[in-house]
Amino acid sequence: MMTLSQLVLASHNAGKLKELQALLGNAVRVRSVGEFSDVAPEETGLSFVENAILKARHAARLSGLPALADDSGLAVDALGGAPGIHSARYAGGGGDAANNAKLLEALREVPDAERGARFVCALALVRHAEDPLPIICEGLWQGRILHAPRGTEGFGYDPLFWVPERGCSSAELASAEKNRLSHRARAMLQLRQRLGLA
Repeated sequence: MMTLSQLVLASHNAGKLKELQALLGNAVRVRSVGEFSDVAPEETGLSFVENAILKARHAARLSGLPALADDSGLAVDALGGAPGIHSARYAGGGGDAANNAKLLEALREVPDAERGARFVCALALVRHAEDPLPIICEGLWQGRILHAPRGTEGFGYDPLFWVPERGCSSAELASAEKNRLSHRARAMLQLRQRLGLA
């Protein structure tokens, strides 16, 4: 079991940093890679896990500390798993609204029964940049893609992601509820267990 007093998060996102600190509790101090550098690694992996490992190694190399990275996205059955690792840039960098519009267009003729999808989160924790045995945790959140956006909470594909167990879109969930159900929450629970924090 790995014991940590601090780690660096391979993200410049202040919200993600705060969320992670809350999930890990006070036992581990979480620092942003932004304290060490603004240079982001090229995400050349072919999977969520590969990209998470690339980002974690990069952050560990920059900081000299154990590093945690996540790579997340949406995988839609009818699109062969797309947008997948390209979720954030699906519409060429046009932002959430453009990504959602492109997804709806791609699924325009697809019936409800074939609109299955899942949010995926891969977490990678490395002790140091050359760690031969990263801790990998994956979380999946099953749902389906709606025909039109619903709700105003969340971000990304949340307005199009139907959550069957709650009978609403992800963007209609309160943030605390989403943080209990989401792919990231599921991956983080595994990580807490692996670190002996759960």
